[in-house]
Amino acid sequence: MRHLYGMALASVMTLVMFFAGAWGYERLLRLPVPPGSPAALPAGGGSLLSSHAVLYAVGAVAATGVLAGILVAAPRISPLAAGLPGLLLIGWTALYLYRVQPATDLIPLKSYAFGAGWEALLFNGILAAVGLAMIVPLFIPSRWRSRQDDITDAEAGEASDYIADLKRTASSAAPTQFIPAGFSAPSARPPAVRSLGRSGPAADL
Repeated sequence: MRHLYGMALASVMTLVMFFAGAWGYERLLRLPVPPGSPAALPAGGGSLLSSHAVLYAVGAVAATGVLAGILVAAPRISPLAAGLPGLLLIGWTALYLYRVQPATDLIPLKSYAFGAGWEALLFNGILAAVGLAMIVPLFIPSRWRSRQDDITDAEAGEASDYIADLKRTASSAAPTQFIPAGFSAPSARPPAVRSLGRSGPAADL
């Protein structure tokens, strides 16, 4: 069930990348330049904070990055949530390197900002870089285990440590001797054996 949710999150991530990330990136490529300005810098080298279009574009790109970061870093989320979109981006880039025309023909809504931004991301190699970062959770074994499996492994490890401590305690403990009340402990030295003198004629020899 956890990986099923991960596949659903992968679909959401792909849609967010296309409709928010690509749209914002395309808008950022068209930064406002004052007419007649000799400088090629956006806003004539001034501030962009007064441009609502730029702020919306930055917000869309930032929201896409935050969602991708959560899917990559959160240990309780299935690695498929970030890995499947990452594989899609890498595969699309590989197709672009092999044949440019089929790769660009697969981009939907190219007449809108979404498709144009996705095409720009593909041409600039950003899709490949993002895809490589998003497939990292696929190679972390702990991401494939559920939280319940981790708890079971931890409990098994604690039980084995407890049994080992009991064995060490039992082997190192010295045996004790029960002494009833009114009796003293026996001496560690064996009692001396007194030689008995012999009497009679044999004793005079």
